[in-house]
Amino acid sequence: MVLAALRFVRVLSGAAALCGVGCSLAWSVGCSEPSSTTPGLSTGGTPPSPAGASAAAAPSLPPVAGGASSSSEGPGPGLPLSGGAAEAAGQAGGPSAAVVPLSNDSGAITPKALVGLPPRADVLAALRLANDQFAGKWPDPTIDVVTDRVRPSNLHTRAVYYEGLMALYAVETDAQRKAQYYEYAVRWGSSPSHPWQVTNGDVTTVNADSQACGQPYLALYAIEPEPVRIQQIEASIRNMLASGNTTAWTWIDALHMAMPVFAGLGVLRNDPAFFEGMWGLYAHSRNTEGGGLLDAATGLWWRDADYTPDATYIRSPSGESVYWSRGNGWVLAALARVLEALPANEPHRPTYEADFRALAAAVVPLQRADGFWSSSLTLPNHCQSAGQPGEDGPETTGTSLFTYGLGWGIRRGLLDPAVYGPVLVKAWNGMVDVALRDDGFVGFMQSTGSAPCSSPGPLGAGVAPNFEDLGLGCFLLAGSEVAQLSP
Repeated sequence: MVLAALRFVRVLSGAAALCGVGCSLAWSVGCSEPSSTTPGLSTGGTPPSPAGASAAAAPSLPPVAGGASSSSEGPGPGLPLSGGAAEAAGQAGGPSAAVVPLSNDSGAITPKALVGLPPRADVLAALRLANDQFAGKWPDPTIDVVTDRVRPSNLHTRAVYYEGLMALYAVETDAQRKAQYYEYAVRWGSSPSHPWQVTNGDVTTVNADSQACGQPYLALYAIEPEPVRIQQIEASIRNMLASGNTTAWTWIDALHMAMPVFAGLGVLRNDPAFFEGMWGLYAHSRNTEGGGLLDAATGLWWRDADYTPDATYIRSPSGESVYWSRGNGWVLAALARVLEALPANEPHRPTYEADFRALAAAVVPLQRADGFWSSSLTLPNHCQSAGQPGEDGPETTGTSLFTYGLGWGIRRGLLDPAVYGPVLVKAWNGMVDVALRDDGFVGFMQSTGSAPCSSPGPLGAGVAPNFEDLGLGCFLLAGSEVAQLSP
């Protein structure tokens, strides 16, 4: 009933906008300005209430060296992670990041660009519905995750969920719900079995998946800066910096799991060493691993060296390159989160921006008629031809990550709303119409894997993946950006 009502309201609001009625955009009061700060909380207190030119086409991709830059120009502090780390910027002080959120008076976003985007209240209702379903299934966030084996609840899939939950926290307008989100996340982070630890508690790890929990830890630290919340993740990242490791990120998922942690700590500590370490790892993934995981000719990324022409080069049954939807979604989302944090004068920022724009431009023509992206971006029948029918799509996890990245790019002025706005609208409405059930379950989610067709069977509205937390986190990230663009 809730979803049926939301869909009916959306039809009416879209028709009104087309007729020129109610076309002004009401911008989110929860949208963080670059120089804003979020008040801290006393221990046990109530979380606080939420209080340019753009590029239409992808620029040419700049060449970059394969290792860490030797530039001695030290960037000043900028924004920490989006989704709740504004207080850290206030602690560090200094210039804000280069991107500036668009306002209702900017003229950069016209009503026609976002016709059909539901009201913010409807977007929040959809996010609440999905999150309530998951939290109801997992009332105790501290217990282990049991699938094919037992895993600690701070594994990377659950970390992505809390990343999304903190993004929802940042746009939530209901004070009681905000307090509930915060309490649920703090209980998870402080779990007796892994209190504020990296996955498995090994601070010497270089595995990006084990460091993914650092993103919600940093967001929670920004709300209430208790040192224990980031002590171990900071030690883990500092160990990587000290080792000089630049080859750990051998798969593109790693960019999303760990890059924003490096960026957030660099801002929090006002230390460019974190930015340089991040750059060295990113540049290796981009240019060197398997001959370079970025396909500069298309702007898309190969998942790992198994799929690049200069290495193993696993191809589709038709002999073509395989570009995995969720993998490319991880890259777009990672770049958005890193750019949200980086100072304006960080020397590698132009390359990150160019890669972000190029990937965003590359996925636009690959969107399906139903608003989704297929599991294999350029080969919509890849799974069918590989003997795994029903897994091509619609697929929600990749679609959610693209929606998040495109929404962020529009809101921050890096993407042209006239080009990317209709794509965003189509994607969000498609997910709500097709993937989100009336009970809050989000369907059509591919299970964990390293390529298209990794699920054990066909995708569907009622088919649960092996880790639904990962997909829900992506969906919450997407909705958090859509909510800030909604009328």
